[in-house]
Amino acid sequence: MPRGAFQRFAASPLGDWILPSFSDFFLIAILVWLFLAGASGWKALLMDGDTGWHIRTGEYILDHRAIPVKDLFSFSKPGAEWFAWEWLADLVFGCLWRLSGLKGVVLFSGIVIAVYSTILLRFALWKGANVMVALPVTLLAVGSSSIHFLARPHLFTLLLLPSALWILERDRRRPDRYVWCLVPLMIAWTNLHGGFAVLLVCLGLLVAGTILEGCLGTPDWSSVRRYSLLLAACALSTLVNPFGIGLHRHILGYLNADWIRNLVQEFQAPTFRSEGQLQFEVLLIAGMMLVARLLPQRKITEALWVLLFAHSALTSVRHAPLYAAVAAPLLANELSALWKKWSGREKRQSIPRILYDLGQDLTPAFQRNTMWCCVTLILVATISPVAWPSDFPQEAFPVALVHRHSAEFEARRVFTTDQWADYLIYSFYPGQRVFIDGRSDFYGENLGKEYLALMQGTPRSRAILDKYAFQLVLVPAEWPLAQSLRSNSAWSVLEDDGKAVLFRLHSTNLGLMETAKSAESISRSTQ
Repeated sequence: MPRGAFQRFAASPLGDWILPSFSDFFLIAILVWLFLAGASGWKALLMDGDTGWHIRTGEYILDHRAIPVKDLFSFSKPGAEWFAWEWLADLVFGCLWRLSGLKGVVLFSGIVIAVYSTILLRFALWKGANVMVALPVTLLAVGSSSIHFLARPHLFTLLLLPSALWILERDRRRPDRYVWCLVPLMIAWTNLHGGFAVLLVCLGLLVAGTILEGCLGTPDWSSVRRYSLLLAACALSTLVNPFGIGLHRHILGYLNADWIRNLVQEFQAPTFRSEGQLQFEVLLIAGMMLVARLLPQRKITEALWVLLFAHSALTSVRHAPLYAAVAAPLLANELSALWKKWSGREKRQSIPRILYDLGQDLTPAFQRNTMWCCVTLILVATISPVAWPSDFPQEAFPVALVHRHSAEFEARRVFTTDQWADYLIYSFYPGQRVFIDGRSDFYGENLGKEYLALMQGTPRSRAILDKYAFQLVLVPAEWPLAQSLRSNSAWSVLEDDGKAVLFRLHSTNLGLMETAKSAESISRSTQ
């Protein structure tokens, strides 16, 4: 093809879609780096057992064509009201599982993570960042977010937050009607994951920041009115869910519960020990320096966003990915501005100037995605020689032990960890009900404290085991409860594989057994 004809084709809409771009290579590289060439591969996405009950909830919705409003999985709260607040994400996971098992679940989750990473990069470039800065900052944000790279509904928040902020920033630059697409987006987000509240917070800070910026210069009351109306519309749209305003009350109670912060590790402050948390630490320090640069420029809204999400991430490590999604594009843009100012004083032949100009020249090649992303993903899903997971990873769950003793678990009352209970739900539901699982918002403080007492092997343990008529106990070998039961003549070890120990009660009180069976029967009849 003649050079001129090729250039015309490359500039056409068809050429934009067919010719590969550097953004395509970036998206594919993220998939390869995290999952195809990573040490844990695709099974890393299944290291959290919550995926199990999300899949089974999705199947329930498919089978019954209804969203559950009462508990499906426990014998400790049979028939109790349950907020299945992530029902739409559960439905997605249930459909994927029925179509292609765990392969479909992890492939979809990996694609969401890769798309999230690409959005971060392209958002930074849209804001004016140089490619040479945007790439390392985006990779730092991806590493900081990796703590939550799991096949769970929060991936939708990870994807939607930078997308929504990009829509907002685009409107702040040039207002048009497209910003109102955030309202229907908010309806979907509310039913996908409880993280929808972060957009309301961002909108509230945008209104406050616009007012403060006006106090320091010329007030922009039209923007204040515009974004106040947008905030009100988005807030009202969150009521479009199966639980109405009750969902909001439930989420507020959940986030303010001290016992959950004591029980659930991801609600606790970061420890800065893992590689991902060390990357988050670097991004956090850079973000505080960023705030010091934003404030003199009267970019109050951006500074408020960074400060709020930094505080949130320091109090709960689960919010570190949200901080990364907010701070990374802003940081890349400001660092690029500093580099531009510095390199502008250098000679054209200097290395800083050459690298800066190279980054600017490469930017257009990163500002589009093409059909080759879809082609690559289809190839990975169909003909790639990948060891797709057929079960949850043995590194995190006693998979082999559970299946060797599957007959023992059938219709028996089992005490186990909340994560392993999620796996029992995945493996044996509806035949198996659990004491407590990953739905910490559902079980409440009293059951949470009883779970902690058992986990720690306190003197109350025996009374709690009797209270719920447990017949099996499956716990990590290092738990104090395991040591306590080894010396208890009422319990015998069925198997100890070095990581997990399965205990069985020698004999049980007949009355307790009948009570357990009756409660189980009532629980099932109510659903």
